[in-house]
Amino acid sequence: HHVTPLYPELAPGAGEEINELKRIPIRKELHKLLGLPDNRPALRVPMALTFSPPPSASSGGPTQLRLRDVHVGLPVPGIGGTVYTIQGSYDYYHYMQDRFNDNGWGCAYRSLQTICSWFQIQQYTTKSPPGHREIQETLVRLGDKAQGFVGSSNWIGAIELSYLLDDYLGVTSKILTINKGSDIPSHARELIAHFQTQGTPVMIGGGVLAYTLLGIQFNELTGECAFLILDPHYTGGEDLKKIHQGTWVAWKRPGDNAAAGGPLFVNSAFYNFLCPQRPNSV
Repeated sequence: HHVTPLYPELAPGAGEEINELKRIPIRKELHKLLGLPDNRPALRVPMALTFSPPPSASSGGPTQLRLRDVHVGLPVPGIGGTVYTIQGSYDYYHYMQDRFNDNGWGCAYRSLQTICSWFQIQQYTTKSPPGHREIQETLVRLGDKAQGFVGSSNWIGAIELSYLLDDYLGVTSKILTINKGSDIPSHARELIAHFQTQGTPVMIGGGVLAYTLLGIQFNELTGECAFLILDPHYTGGEDLKKIHQGTWVAWKRPGDNAAAGGPLFVNSAFYNFLCPQRPNSV
């Protein structure tokens, strides 16, 4: 059934994001009246029925359409057990999009953009994912980086992403630190709890390369697990068949190689799993 609420413009000229925040008390009453959940958006203005795709984010150049939910249809490894994945949709951000060359340094930036797209598509925000320069300028403004960081090709990691999500979207994060790549499977239950309760994409930092974690498969009887990895290091076009064939999004077992080559998890390296927390709001 469709619902048509009529909202006042409570802050004329202030922009849609501010007006959405000011309408929260109205939406809470509507959620209560309609029996809707009191902790997830359902009646925000951007959620109105539309027949055109939302605008893509920019990394500094022209925008482009992106592939969405590229993991759908992938075969699950034959280890048995239960599969736990993100709740909702995301856009796949990767190297070289928007005619912007971040090959070799922009993997965490792209993971952040993928995470931000999840919050936008789920209507927790009207903001598009930030571009590379905006990300760098924000970290300078927050005092995390020196002015020379803007315009550089310097890496960022999970800690910086936590600052950015908090400042840009008001989203808090938990960080799971694992001292060795070989220990990651022993933390499977913590990652399962995240996907069950929060359902947001997880950024994997530390180690050698950054990835986005979309899910986990775990067999309680054997202890075997597999990880659904979205790899931002892909440099090709928006070709789903090529992405699947190259395992740029794929289920990976401990000991498997990354799509770009080399081990997915380096046994001797530490890792930070950035777990964004779903806002408790309507």
